[in-house]
Amino acid sequence: MIAPLLVLADFFLPANRALAYAATLAAPLGAGLVLLHVTRDSVLDPERFTGELQGLDAEAVNLAFDSLVRNLAVPATAELGHGRVAEAVAAAVRRHRPALLVLGRPDRGDLPDELVSTTALDILRAAPCPVLVVPPAVQHAPAPRRILLAVDGEPFSLGEHAAVLRHLLGDLGAELTVLHVEAEASPAATTAAALKSVQGTGLTLELPQPIRTRSVRGARPAEAILKAAQPSETDLVVVIARPRSFLSELFHHSVTAQVLLHSPVPVLVLPAQG
Repeated sequence: MIAPLLVLADFFLPANRALAYAATLAAPLGAGLVLLHVTRDSVLDPERFTGELQGLDAEAVNLAFDSLVRNLAVPATAELGHGRVAEAVAAAVRRHRPALLVLGRPDRGDLPDELVSTTALDILRAAPCPVLVVPPAVQHAPAPRRILLAVDGEPFSLGEHAAVLRHLLGDLGAELTVLHVEAEASPAATTAAALKSVQGTGLTLELPQPIRTRSVRGARPAEAILKAAQPSETDLVVVIARPRSFLSELFHHSVTAQVLLHSPVPVLVLPAQG
């Protein structure tokens, strides 16, 4: 049994989709769920641009939690947080040390990227941990069997954050494809070197399926990843967020952010160390 999956719950459709997907993952992984509802300040609310989010009192939250937990096929607990979302989630991450945090991405196609749900981005800054973002198009999806890992060929280390992907690959019997994404302005690197950078993290030890590789080169790495991460070929895309990315003021324009905001399939963000 692995650590629990922490699910951010606000009882709206995006969060409910994320909860359903988290439950689908938790069963084969042997993991429980922790549902976290945050009584939010308006600053970080993804719904604040539309006014859809309405405050719920403690009794309403408890009733909503009871309804959600009763309908789950996996063990689950629920708790209430307060204040800013990123800070409340960071505190929950410290308490529970979850295998990953699961969020639902709101459908905000009519708004600029800078105004689309900043919750996942701020959480990565406040408490770097594996974050799984479920897009609006994903409904009642099965556990992923085709996982696409996008890398740039540079060495990286994941530390304890590698465990969740190893479990997904091993316990689900998923097939891994390493996508080597190379910007046109970067020095040439081989796909073999990119695969070696992945193998160096220990992610590929004792995998039940052979590893596949692909390579793309272009001026816009995020577009290349999104093109490869289509539902017809991929169930889950994994990106590596380096500290220089998620700590940057330009994070909204990073490859990680663009994939998070526009991927048609769930995205797992693994924070690199160092």
